Order: sequence, then C-alpha cells, then structure tokens
Amino acid sequence: MAYEKSIAAFEEAYKVIPGGVDSPVRAFSGVEGTPPFIARGEGGYLIDIDDNKYIDFVQSWGPLIFGHCDADIEASVIEAVKRGLSFGAPTTVETELANEIVTLFDSIDKVRFVSSGTEAVMSAIRLARGVTGRDDIVKFKGCYHGHSDSLLVAAGSGLATFGTPSSPGVPADLTKHTLLATYNDIQSVLKCFEDSPDGIACVIIEPIAGNMGLVPADEAFLEELRCLCTEHGALLIFDEVMSGFRASLRGAQGISQVKPDMVTLGKVIGAGMPVGAFGASAEIMSHLSPEGPVYQAGTLSGNPVAMVAGLTSLKKLKANPSMYVEFGMKAKRLVEGFQKAATAVNIPMVTDVRGSMFGFFFSEKPVKNMDDADANDTKMFAKFHKGMLDRGVYLACSSYETGFICAATTDAMIDEAIKAAYETMADITA
Repeated sequence: MAYEKSIAAFEEAYKVIPGGVDSPVRAFSGVEGTPPFIARGEGGYLIDIDDNKYIDFVQSWGPLIFGHCDADIEASVIEAVKRGLSFGAPTTVETELANEIVTLFDSIDKVRFVSSGTEAVMSAIRLARGVTGRDDIVKFKGCYHGHSDSLLVAAGSGLATFGTPSSPGVPADLTKHTLLATYNDIQSVLKCFEDSPDGIACVIIEPIAGNMGLVPADEAFLEELRCLCTEHGALLIFDEVMSGFRASLRGAQGISQVKPDMVTLGKVIGAGMPVGAFGASAEIMSHLSPEGPVYQAGTLSGNPVAMVAGLTSLKKLKANPSMYVEFGMKAKRLVEGFQKAATAVNIPMVTDVRGSMFGFFFSEKPVKNMDDADANDTKMFAKFHKGMLDRGVYLACSSYETGFICAATTDAMIDEAIKAAYETMADITA
C-alpha cells in the first residue's frame, strides 16, 4: 500500500500538535510505519487519505458497536443537531438514556453522565472518597482508568506502550494515596489493605482488562475481591468504560456473578460521541451534588447530541441481544485463525475473547496480569501489525490494546483477515 499522503499529513501535524497526534498511542510508536490519516469510515471499513481501505478491528477503540455511519444512529444525530448542539440545561433524553442503563445493571439505581471515561472514573473515585471519608485507593498494575493524576500510576494502554510507569507533572502527594496491586492476585490486594493505616476508600478494577491487552479477571478473584471490600468497608468500582455493552449487553456483569458498588461506563453509550457515566445505588449517589456535598459538574455533561446517539445504540442492542452470540463467534474464529497462522510457522500465540472484544499475545503462556503482558513479544507484534496493515487489516497499534468486532463485520472480512495473517506470518519468518 502507498502511504504518501498520510506521511505528509503526519509531518504537518507534527509541527502544530505534540507528537503529531491528540492521543499518544495513535503515533504508532509501538509498531512500525506511519499512522494512516483517516478520511472516512463505512460500516466495518476505514478509508485513509491515500484511498487505502482497511477492515477495521479498532472501531474508534470500542464505541462503534454498529460500525461506522450506522444509518439509525446517523439519522438520530442529524435530527438532534438540528435542534441544537448544546444547551447546558436538562433534556428528557438524558432521563431516557439513564433509564435504559438502570434497567440493565442491578448495581445502578442512579447514573450521572459526563463527557469521557476519564471524567467518569475521576468523579466516581471522588464520590467513593466522599462516601467513606478515606483517601487511599487501590488500583491494579496494567489497568488504565484515564489520565487523572491519582490514577496515572503503573497504567496500561499508551503508558505501557511507551514503557512509562507514571508521568511527570503528577505530584507525589496525590499518588501516595494510590496503592498498587497485581491483577488476579488477591494476596497483593490484601497487602494493600494492610498497608493503609486509615483504610481504603475503594478498589477500582477493569473486570475485563482492555488496556494491557484483553485480560479478563478470574471469577474466583473477583469473588474474593468483593468479600475483601465488604469486610473492610471499601467500595468496589468496576471500570466498564471499555467492557460495558461490549463484553455482553450488561458488560462484565452479564458474565460475572459479582456485584460492584459502583460502575463507570463510556464508549458504546456515546456510539462514537464523547460520553462517560458513573452509577451506583441511590444511597451512594445521594452523596453527589446537588443532593449531597461531593461536587461534580460539567457544561457538556448530558450533551443532547451524544445522549441521542447513545440512546439509539442501546435501544438497538436491547432489541437484538442475540447479536452478542454472533459477535463472540466471529471474534473467536478470527483469533483462532490468527493462532493457527502463527502455529504454522512455529510462533507462539495465546488468545482470548469476551463478547465482541478479542485479544492476542505473542506469548507461550496465558496472560493473567501486567507482568505476563510485558513478557509478550512486542517486536513480533510490531512486525505482525505492519504486515496486516499493508494487507488492509487495521488492528490496534499496540500489543496492550483490545480489538473489537462490530455488527458490520462480515464472515468475508474475517476470512480476509485470517488470509492476511497467514501471509504476514509467512513473510515474518521467511
């Protein structure tokens, strides 16, 4: 494929945007080549400014569960735009979308909308601290919960891609209240509780981690985590910004029996628009302003255009719950095809699938935590990524990210991607 226009566009962007991108992982620093600059999306495809066409397994990092330019979502957004982009005032569509979410999640009685996943998590943790009167929180190495200061410690995603354990500009006085545990290791969590003299406000976890690659939490581990939080009076927060409505209609909570105290959501509930949300029981949410003393606000929270997009997406999902079976079958067939292509040339690979989410590692053993993910062959991933891109398959540009199937992903696309994997593997080992 020719990338001349994208290369020129990247050079121009670099002059006026740090690193040439507005989110670090997009710079392709973890893989080979130059990031394609996208002109448009069509269903399950992306088309770049060089007119290259790609099967899109990123789908804007998750929110486009119905693919690009879904007719129903597009029509609802256009109608909403005609009524106004933003009011900074209540609209009935906020209540409609909130009702759709509340009816799906047993752990949510009330929900507050915000404009991003980062904002949702930041606000949820503030609320947890306000409810418990404690400062310390527990997070897991490799779990990414946005770029707010107290959570930018041993995060996954872009920070893992760049090998950065934290970030300059984050005061030690903030991070000292963030205790680190190892994913799928309850003893490491217990030690955090023992090391906190004033008690833990909350434990936040991606129940299906999507930012160290796809790494689901073991059910027994989640059960032990629930018991530990209950015993110590700490709130358990499920960060389902990525897995919500992606792993199942009820996210990880449609798979696990463990009930968290709070949930953060995003991605799909915006259908491509910038949206986040956090929710909990009525009692916990009553501590939130204007009912309670814990302050949180945002001019664009509940933005009518984003709310309509999310509402349309969720209604379509609720009307077709069997879609998740099809998503899972396609995701499984895709990664099994990748794995067979790797095995054919004696390259080790492990894979996993949760609903429409899929992941793979160039590793000889299953990946259960960030240390396992770090042992994955990132150089091999970079070569594989470039070979697939050159063959028209657009995968996440980091081995620490998750892939996604959308409703527009066809069997023919899966076949084409598997064929590309065999060709790429053959080239790598030639």
